[in-house]
Amino acid sequence: MKFFSTNNRTKKVSLKEAVLNGLASDNGLYMPEEIPQLPKEFITDLPNKSFQEIGFEVAKAFMGDDIPEERLKKIVEHTISFEAPLVEIEPTIFSLELFHGPTLAFKDFGARFMSQVLGYFAESQKQEIIILAATSGDTGSAVANGFLRVKGTKVVVLYPSGKVSEIQEKQFTTLGQNIIALEVKGTFDDCQRLVKEAFLNEELKQQFFLTSANSINIARLIPQTFYYFYAWSRLKNREEVVFSVPSGNFGNLTAGLIAKKMGLPIKHFIASTNANDIVPNYLETKKFEPRPSLSTVSNAMDVGNPSNFARMLDLYNHTFELLSNDITGFRFTDDETKSAMREVFKNSNYILDPHGAVGYLGLKKYLTDHPKSTGVFLETAHPAKFLEAVNETLGQSISVPEKLQVFLSKEKISIAVSKDFSEFKKLLERIL
Repeated sequence: MKFFSTNNRTKKVSLKEAVLNGLASDNGLYMPEEIPQLPKEFITDLPNKSFQEIGFEVAKAFMGDDIPEERLKKIVEHTISFEAPLVEIEPTIFSLELFHGPTLAFKDFGARFMSQVLGYFAESQKQEIIILAATSGDTGSAVANGFLRVKGTKVVVLYPSGKVSEIQEKQFTTLGQNIIALEVKGTFDDCQRLVKEAFLNEELKQQFFLTSANSINIARLIPQTFYYFYAWSRLKNREEVVFSVPSGNFGNLTAGLIAKKMGLPIKHFIASTNANDIVPNYLETKKFEPRPSLSTVSNAMDVGNPSNFARMLDLYNHTFELLSNDITGFRFTDDETKSAMREVFKNSNYILDPHGAVGYLGLKKYLTDHPKSTGVFLETAHPAKFLEAVNETLGQSISVPEKLQVFLSKEKISIAVSKDFSEFKKLLERIL
């Protein structure tokens, strides 16, 4: 399989080059030259397959010519070493719990898969691979823990100071070894901009082998398709399935769209956002207008210029009508988010995190006009990762899993840096 840049379809590269580069030299995102079509027999037989079997077949469709089959099987088995259960919240409404991995967030799937793929390619690299990862919360912890002690790699996590929860911060600032945390005096968008500028800086490219572990890297995106196939296969009623995806940088939704393009019969997607409603606004006005991100209770979705929008457009040949036919966008306020958390806890005794609550709200709103559909919303992180917000909203203390308690007991180690690129560049040259 070859991959092209969303800014230039004519220049194609191998999987290895796409993964190692992360971002194309023209600042575009890599996409497969074609979306592989899975046989109808495979789709029909999904309920009889395990999560690992499903993931392997999907991965092989993209990577079968580039990674030996046995090695790819091991990579998938390492990635999917935990479950992603569907939990019925209300009749026809299900929560897809993606937080049962090591860092209790959906990004464990992408980070663990990518770390193993990069580790495979690193075996033939003479130069150490430097992974730059901007995070608004869960990406940092998932990537840091996924790459911890992976030979031939070093991870630099950039995060906005004061804008991630304590638990999220502790998950990537307490590891040491090959993990470095940079506390940026700015927003997530500033962190993401610094990463992109680093990839385009010739001096840094000559000194270091840089790549990214954000959802801009195609190796993060491919494994996120796995759980759409798996969730669909575990539903009893699969006639009119819709997915509501709490969205920030839109990698998760893009992965769902790719699954649909591969042949998974998903009827519709809901792009559920907080006040950072760039994509819902586009779906209403046909205008994509990035702006500075706003701080909300669902902080991992505080993105004002979602990178993966370029991939979404590419999947639909930049045709608004085709894209809007598959996606409906809704935005919700913090008050609405907290109200949904209280309502679901009261009625179903189920604890939503603020991001899952946004997904739930989008699904409820869509199902009002489409009552025959079966809905799945993605619950992307364990509620305890947003302990203060959840406890305050529900008016009681929830328990913290032992996995998270271990991190809280450790000392934070980070390096402060401004959002100025020249300062960031000098810091990288000093510490790497």
